[in-house]
Amino acid sequence: MQNLIAKAITHGVYIITAQASGKKNGMTAAWVSQVSFNPPLIMVAIAPARFTHGLIKASGFFAINTLSEDQVELAKYFGTHSGKDVDKFSTIPYIEAGSGSPVLKEAMAYVECKLVNAFGAGDHTLFIGEVLEGEILRPDKQPLIFSWNRFF
Repeated sequence: MQNLIAKAITHGVYIITAQASGKKNGMTAAWVSQVSFNPPLIMVAIAPARFTHGLIKASGFFAINTLSEDQVELAKYFGTHSGKDVDKFSTIPYIEAGSGSPVLKEAMAYVECKLVNAFGAGDHTLFIGEVLEGEILRPDKQPLIFSWNRFF
């Protein structure tokens, strides 16, 4: 069933970033969705074992960096290295959004969110964030769409 869902439901590909207590990290995610217009709310699903999960809980902020179709290798990099072991930003250019979340300089777009709620959902936590700021950084690009055979 898991394989069927992964192949039948399409998603964009994002790097979710957060920073707390002098530590920063980013992770690849596909389970991101807008959940409200007013106020503008976005949901991201993250497994509790992920390093970024703890950073979001500690800081109360996170950024969603939208990747473009030519950034498959960047998605793989952030998805295969643990922030517990490696400083992923030592070689990746970034700036900080207003509340400190890392924003990839090469992202297609980003939004930074303030955490307003979190819910357990199976083996993941759904983080709901209110959008504080955002920008389309590369309007000439198309978003990267998750495809099972691209990543596995």
